[in-house]
Amino acid sequence: MIACTWWGHSTATVELGGSRVVTDPLLTDRLLHLVRHSAAPGAAAAQADLVLVSHLHHDHCHRASLARYGADVPIVAPRGAERLLARLAGDRLLLVEPGDVVERAGVRVEVLAATHDGRRHPLSRDRPPALGFRFGNDAGACWYPGDTELRDDMADVDPVDLALVPAGGWGPTLEEGHLDPDEAAVAVRRVGARWAVPVHWGTFWPAGLQHVARTNHERLFVSPGPRFAAALAGSGVEAVVLAPGERAAREA
Repeated sequence: MIACTWWGHSTATVELGGSRVVTDPLLTDRLLHLVRHSAAPGAAAAQADLVLVSHLHHDHCHRASLARYGADVPIVAPRGAERLLARLAGDRLLLVEPGDVVERAGVRVEVLAATHDGRRHPLSRDRPPALGFRFGNDAGACWYPGDTELRDDMADVDPVDLALVPAGGWGPTLEEGHLDPDEAAVAVRRVGARWAVPVHWGTFWPAGLQHVARTNHERLFVSPGPRFAAALAGSGVEAVVLAPGERAAREA
């Protein structure tokens, strides 16, 4: 069995048999100017056997959230994250780059390339890569591309049971390096999946901006999940649109 609990934004717990993998944990109510518009994840979101960090932006590599995981939980992060995460993670930090394959906590992780700015901030001198991941074990496999644009090499990724795909943003625009709902559906078709959960939508939005930029709020915050499901209709992939905190499971 493979199961997925979406905690909001790009944070999800993927259960592969007895192994729990968490993607890009962001467990806070507020991040800089962004406000969470759903209940904050509870203690269950901080339980994991393995954590994957796709890139170093604050909404994907949140140190306070990472610190909530047990001292024995491995954290896979882009090579170049040493100064940011070494003190927090110590020798459980696994630094990787596209093409690497690592095995931890009963899970095999294939590290993929992503088209996105992987730096912590625009003025950073370090240029760590942005990553995606294909991970699994005998219970099933999951593809999580991280923040990215459409890539031709998505067709080279082996098909999976579950695709966990970014399909929106936090406004007020969707910048380069991201997928909109239609592009997210194309990405899933390129890889191949039995079911797909849209993420990176419907969670955080700049404080007060929903009252100023209503059209963008609807397009980037409210509607990406349903639009992703509509774009996958007839593809043979089951679109599963979750609310934050909701869990879905399927047999492999």
